[in-house]
Amino acid sequence: MTSPSRTLGIAFSGGTHVSYVAGAVVRGDFALDGLAYDSCSVGGTDATDAIRDLATSLDRPDVRHVCLAGVAPAWFNLVDLDRLHAALDRPVSAVSYEPSPGLEPALREAFDGDALADRLAIYRSLPPRQRVAGLPDEADPLFVRAVGIDPADAAATVGALVREGFRRPEPVRVASIAASAHREAVATDG
Repeated sequence: MTSPSRTLGIAFSGGTHVSYVAGAVVRGDFALDGLAYDSCSVGGTDATDAIRDLATSLDRPDVRHVCLAGVAPAWFNLVDLDRLHAALDRPVSAVSYEPSPGLEPALREAFDGDALADRLAIYRSLPPRQRVAGLPDEADPLFVRAVGIDPADAAATVGALVREGFRRPEPVRVASIAASAHREAVATDG
């Protein structure tokens, strides 16, 4: 499968209380075609809204896919993939790089009461992870969860976004660089 014509990659770079969100629009030929920024609270519940607001601010109807760096940025500020898909009306995927037994034990250790219940509800609503096959280095796994697209198509789409010699999908890689640079710039100016 070929990569979508435009993908919005989303990544976070955390500070002490605020995590900076970057969105990078990357074309199918891997050229950067736009950047936007937002923020969310570390340990909060506003990551989904921050991503939605960032994507809306870009006003890019040509973006065909949204690809996130994980589902639990900013110390378990979980992203609700179903809600994000409904708000953006585009397929949404989230990538991860390590085999994992899941986040539930860590959530139970870090939270209790309503804070735990809210996070568990979002976490349990997430689709299962699929391993992306056919990458140059199968020893470095890449996993994807996706909403609004068939799981096999999501794995193929994300796989097509990985440039040779890299492990991360290019839109996520670029967004990660942008998020870190934005965090450093804010820290320097602040």
